[in-house]
Amino acid sequence: MNDGLTPSLQERVLAKLGFASAPTPTLENLRAIYAAWCRKVPFDNVRKLIHVRAGNPGPLPGSMPEDFLEAWLKHGTGGTCWAGAGAFHALLASLGFNVMRGVGTMLVTPSVSPNHGTVIVTLDEDRFLVDCSILHGEPLRLTEDAETRVEHSAWGVRCSKRDQHWYINWRPLHQLDGFECRLEYFGAAQREFQNFHERTRSWSPFNYEVTARLNRGDRVVGLAFGKAVSLEADGSVREAAVTHAERVRILIEDLGMSEEIAQQLPEDVATPPPPDSRTARANAK
Repeated sequence: MNDGLTPSLQERVLAKLGFASAPTPTLENLRAIYAAWCRKVPFDNVRKLIHVRAGNPGPLPGSMPEDFLEAWLKHGTGGTCWAGAGAFHALLASLGFNVMRGVGTMLVTPSVSPNHGTVIVTLDEDRFLVDCSILHGEPLRLTEDAETRVEHSAWGVRCSKRDQHWYINWRPLHQLDGFECRLEYFGAAQREFQNFHERTRSWSPFNYEVTARLNRGDRVVGLAFGKAVSLEADGSVREAAVTHAERVRILIEDLGMSEEIAQQLPEDVATPPPPDSRTARANAK
């Protein structure tokens, strides 16, 4: 047992990911596990929206790996960064990988604080990023002195190191010009992830409007702030405003969630500015 991942749960998760037996901790198998995760476990805030908008005082959904994985097995839901990274860390640790939780910062503004959980695996002294929010399709090698890439028109990323930090350039569905994620430190404890996750209860960009992302074939499909968005294999982008009913349909038909959970999705509401932002302070006057 590791981080609450029992052998029975590990077996059921691996079966749904497409593995008949537990893979050994090799780079080839890491590639296979991560690719399967990117195709089958969405980055999404569906359960979080249901929980937060209902005023539920209990732990945020997915804060514990077994809760995240049991919900995925039953409903096809994933979670936001702290939940998804925590669950994937637990799976990889249970398989014997040398794996660490990482803390990063999505640089949506220059002054933002650490706001992102991720996963790093060490194999033969090489480090690989396997991020459960960016879903870059294959492990990304972290090197000291050269840029590394995942080459793909839909989910490709670039990574370089400067100022003692690795920076990952990627494309969120709501900001198609892309921005960087800076890796701050590795080796965070499970309790740190839970605390970071809990801090998002009062305000987060994922507390108001549904967002979801999953790799399907050679495309990225999902929802982002009132739009259905797909990043196509030829590098093009398709996006269209959608109604609440259409969002529910996309969650079921395109992302594979259960009708039971998708029908609980609350209506989107406009995301307010962060409480400590200049805009929020001006609005409060």
